[in-house]
Amino acid sequence: MLTVDNLYKQYTSVDGTPGGGVFGVDFDVAEGELFTLLGPSGCGKTTTLRSIAGLEVPNSGRIRLGGKEIYNSQSRLSVPMHQRDIGMVFQSYAIWPHMDVFANAAYPLEISRKPRYSKAEINERVVKVLKMVGLADFVHRPSTQLSGGQQQRLALARALTREPGLLLLDEPLSNLDAQLREQMRTELKRLQRDTGVTFIYVTHDQSEALAISDRIAVMNDGLIAQIGAPQEIYDRPVSEFVANFIGRSNLIRGDLNSSVTAGSLANVESVIGGLNCTFPSPATPRRGIAIVIRPEHIVVTAGGGDAAGGMAQINRFPGVVTNEIYLGEINEYAVDIGKGHEMVVRIPPNRAIKMGGKVVLQLPPENCIALIEN
Repeated sequence: MLTVDNLYKQYTSVDGTPGGGVFGVDFDVAEGELFTLLGPSGCGKTTTLRSIAGLEVPNSGRIRLGGKEIYNSQSRLSVPMHQRDIGMVFQSYAIWPHMDVFANAAYPLEISRKPRYSKAEINERVVKVLKMVGLADFVHRPSTQLSGGQQQRLALARALTREPGLLLLDEPLSNLDAQLREQMRTELKRLQRDTGVTFIYVTHDQSEALAISDRIAVMNDGLIAQIGAPQEIYDRPVSEFVANFIGRSNLIRGDLNSSVTAGSLANVESVIGGLNCTFPSPATPRRGIAIVIRPEHIVVTAGGGDAAGGMAQINRFPGVVTNEIYLGEINEYAVDIGKGHEMVVRIPPNRAIKMGGKVVLQLPPENCIALIEN
């Protein structure tokens, strides 16, 4: 459906110095996919989205939509936004306050010149889409009398009435409260599956991206740090940035003394002792390797065990619980394992452990991911 090739867009500050932007972004989006651009503020995700929409003119690169070029810096092609088969939902919704629900949803069809729509066609499409987003009972309600969630649904309806091949969504849930945001995640995913429209979704919320996406592109400093399915991004990060940005993680540093192949296990001499780790990428001997393990992947056993009878085993460490945080569905603990190092672990509340209690931590080698960054 969409190909973005070597997209480059740099902004310039008032004093003429180079600013932020995107610096050689590449990705493909399949038809019917929900593809998310995820990253912190200023990483370039909205710039990328606006370049696809035609709201920004990149410095260089190429964009293809549905097999046709809509931007090419070499041939100086830049198709105007209204001629691109694209719908867009903004963070602020941009609902017309002087129009009712029906008029807002119908507006893109009424101003369309190619093609032109009859009143019967407009009525049919608008009623269909309003029913799809759950606003069929609010057709004549003034838009100013809608709740935040209803305005978000109306913005979606307006973007979908023209039946675009691609729908761009820029932080569409950020203005909603936490409970409504979770509800709308489910609704968005259902709507995307029901319509079959390709979505490109921009967010800084990791849990939101993991919940709704088919694939995620994690962005940082104008570049794509990693692209993959949600589980791949979470379980197999390729960099410290991705590991730290997506969820909670423990970071341990160590030295590799032998060469390893991709997908193999190898021992790393870490600051807390020997660790058997998984290497997603090949590596040669080097110092300062970063090892990542998620808190929920650590196996916690109450009791200190017998230090002389097995505590020297690889990936097993005795520790003392120093902090506890109750998170509802999970408990999070800080465990001091000595040598100035604390590990964060997460376990269900029904397996709660006591503050100051002695525990043994088992770090499964398949979940200890060694990051090899160039």
